[in-house]
Amino acid sequence: MKQAEKFKRPVITFINTAGAYCGVGAEERGEGEAIAKNLMEMSDLNVPIIAIIIGEGGSGGALALALGDEVWMMEHSIYAILSPEGFASILWKDGSRAAEAADLMKITAQELYALNVIEKVIPETKDGKALPQEVIVKTLQQNLVEKLTELSQKDTQTLLSDRYQRFRKF
Repeated sequence: MKQAEKFKRPVITFINTAGAYCGVGAEERGEGEAIAKNLMEMSDLNVPIIAIIIGEGGSGGALALALGDEVWMMEHSIYAILSPEGFASILWKDGSRAAEAADLMKITAQELYALNVIEKVIPETKDGKALPQEVIVKTLQQNLVEKLTELSQKDTQTLLSDRYQRFRKF
């Protein structure tokens, strides 16, 4: 990311992770510190950042890569602080209630877009049928070029301030 900044190139992250491991060993090895350091680094990058969740965006692992000027999600991806099974286990002591937990958590691209957590949903279907991968990629490419052109027009102070304000609202 620092190299991208040095050469004035935008950063695009593609996120597909179940998330950071939740355990004492992971903390002993500095997992939390690594996530925090990445968040700090990304918050100060003076180039545009777009984060795209392409599958599962779970926990601190996803958060560490999603501090962008915009966060987009593929239509069938999810983004959450923990798995619905984990949420159900904590809330009801019953992991089998994962579907109920997922409904409560609001983890789908459409739900998060409606809540203004993400800025864009990349369609993967049309009229109930899967779009060809080439169409999805072309749409994503066009959207990226358009948004990165827009973000690149901003002066550094505005870019960083807007990024900061985006995450302050949560």
